[in-house]
Amino acid sequence: MSAAQRREQLIAIGRQLFAERGFDATSIEEVAARAKVSKPVVYEHFGGKEGLYAVVVDREVRSLLDRIANALTAGHPRELLEQAALALLDYIEEETNGFRVLVRESPVMSSSGNFSSVLNDVAHQVEHILGAEFKTRGYDPKLAELYSQALVGMVSLVGRWWLEVRKPRKETVAAHMVNLAWNGLAQLEAKPLLLTRRGK
Repeated sequence: MSAAQRREQLIAIGRQLFAERGFDATSIEEVAARAKVSKPVVYEHFGGKEGLYAVVVDREVRSLLDRIANALTAGHPRELLEQAALALLDYIEEETNGFRVLVRESPVMSSSGNFSSVLNDVAHQVEHILGAEFKTRGYDPKLAELYSQALVGMVSLVGRWWLEVRKPRKETVAAHMVNLAWNGLAQLEAKPLLLTRRGK
């Protein structure tokens, strides 16, 4: 096995172990044992567990962001919402281990990103789309950031739930999320007030 092939093998094993057990419960000994190599081979490639974890997370972050960016092709905001929701659900379905790595608690020393940073990147993309829509409809475009965080948060939490239950079908889940989000956005009040706090 070449050095490049060995590195890819170790990344795949690390990805699987981090998905199954999380960072803390995964050991270099286990990575080495599954790869049928000595611990120094793992250290030689990654410098330690943190280095291996950083590579795995970085790849997953890029993979998910690429999927979402490539999915956003339609011009109509509702279609963009559908495409983003389906891109996330596709990733969860096809790259389950990668998604599990991203949503697990990450160690403090990891600066390569995690699911929260991916969601922030997605929210910023959504914010630009919403900001333009808000302007044309007479809403305050400064609130686009709040709404983008709300929408992305909804999709990500539903995605985590769907990862475990896998019912209903992915397309049904996406349709219902978009239904709630889109119809909610369609009926936005320019200056909403809390019913329970009016007059206070």
